[in-house]
Amino acid sequence: MRIIHLLLICFSVNLLIAQGNDPVKANLSLKVDVKTIQKPVEKVFVSYYNYATNLRFTDSAMVSSEKVAQFKISLEEPVLSQLRVVYAKSSDTAKVQMINYVRDLFSVYLESGEISVIANDSLGNSSVLGSKTHEEYTILRKKVSAYDPTFKSLNDAYMAARKVKDMAGMDKIEGSMDSLDLIVKENIYLPYLNSESKNSAVAVYALNQYAGYAIEASKTEPLFNQLPENIKNLPSAKLMKDRIEKAKKTDVGQYAIPFTQKDTAGIDVSLASFKGKYVLIDFWASWCGPCRQENPNVVNAFQKYNENGFTVLGISLDQPNAKDKWMKAIYDDNLTWTHVSDLKYWNNEVAKAYGIQAIPQNYLIDKEGKIIGKNLRGEALQSTLKDLFTGK
Repeated sequence: MRIIHLLLICFSVNLLIAQGNDPVKANLSLKVDVKTIQKPVEKVFVSYYNYATNLRFTDSAMVSSEKVAQFKISLEEPVLSQLRVVYAKSSDTAKVQMINYVRDLFSVYLESGEISVIANDSLGNSSVLGSKTHEEYTILRKKVSAYDPTFKSLNDAYMAARKVKDMAGMDKIEGSMDSLDLIVKENIYLPYLNSESKNSAVAVYALNQYAGYAIEASKTEPLFNQLPENIKNLPSAKLMKDRIEKAKKTDVGQYAIPFTQKDTAGIDVSLASFKGKYVLIDFWASWCGPCRQENPNVVNAFQKYNENGFTVLGISLDQPNAKDKWMKAIYDDNLTWTHVSDLKYWNNEVAKAYGIQAIPQNYLIDKEGKIIGKNLRGEALQSTLKDLFTGK
């Protein structure tokens, strides 16, 4: 995941520690060799998203006297995993050391068999033996990494603009980021998916990267359909198929999926009750920094066009027992429109129906409930509403 994705949206993360993985049925023996790391390594963590259970699996192993950590893992399919080292605490260290994302983390594609990860001075600079899927992933990542310096430069510029609250500058940089992201998708991931490489499980990873968090079904579905049947039957591919089906139901031109959810007073509010108005269905949460950053823009749009029949319906993905935080964010950000939530975090029933995997995300619907725009942020929201209500 590139820095920009982490910066501009909040992603769904489900955690499950060492569950759903039976060592007795293990089909992978993973060895992590940390001999060349100068600092004493105490433990190694391995983590990956289990598409069969829709949960994140995490496990750890102590480093032996031979400076090796070993895992026995049962896999349903090849998966992209993250390894992390934990250093032994020294007597003069008062605080837990921060993770160095370059040195202390390493991504490796795991598959059944015997795999060795050998650190070369740091975990981040490791070599891998025994994973053909990882070899395929490395070739693809090398092509994508050519764009990493540009992404970093844009990210640094964005953070500088954010520090001085230069909203216009931030919008411009976001546009540049989106353009560069599109270049990577069209120049790297699309050719990969149209090549013989699509016979690898890495093809599902590439398709996810190409699709992004807000899928355009018309572009993604044909690429999925051309995958070999054995790849389509992988758990990760089946989940992608489900995302595509949901995206087709929420594409521009479709009628918004009807729903009812309780507002801040516990009263049921239905989407149907807004018929006759232009509505921005806005998925957000009090804990989501990018959402809170976008709120002033939504407030501006609401105040400018409310008299024209435009309103906002906020759907919060706040966590259970966090109603007070939700209410405070509404007050602090001056969000004077209707808000609903079931306070189920990423399991919000409306969010699941719409296939929401990252926020902020929104849908603009017309007076009849038909989707006429989606994922409108910053200047894109303002210009869309201006065209809609003034025709200029």
